Amino acid sequence: MRNKYIDNFENAQIAEKNVPDFRAGDTLRVGVNIKEGTKERVQIFEGVCIAIRGEGTGRTFMVRRTGANGVGIERIFPIYSDSVKNIEVLRRGKVRRAKLFYLRELKGKAARIKELRRK
Repeated sequence: MRNKYIDNFENAQIAEKNVPDFRAGDTLRVGVNIKEGTKERVQIFEGVCIAIRGEGTGRTFMVRRTGANGVGIERIFPIYSDSVKNIEVLRRGKVRRAKLFYLRELKGKAARIKELRRK
C-alpha cells in the first residue's frame, strides 16, 4: 500500500507533463536538455523505442539508433524527467512484442520495422 501523499505528488507531476501515446516499435525524436558549463541546449536523439518499463513517475523508455560505422546506441530516458524537453512520434511501428531486444543482433535492412497502417 502506497502513501497517499506520495501518490498525490506523483499524480501532480504526471498531469504537468504532456507526453504523447507511444509503444515499443515506434520511431521517436526525443529532445534532451544538455548543460555545458553555463550554457544549456536541446540535443535531439532519434531512434526506435525498444522497451517501456516502470509506472508512475519512475516510468522509463529505451531508444535505440545506429550510429557511425553501424554501432548501436541505446539510451534510457525517464518519461517525466525535467531533462526530457519533448517527445515526438515520427512513425508507428507494427510489432508483436513489448520488448524489442532482438534488434540488438540485427543489422542494416534486417533491423527495419514495418510501419503500422491506419484503417
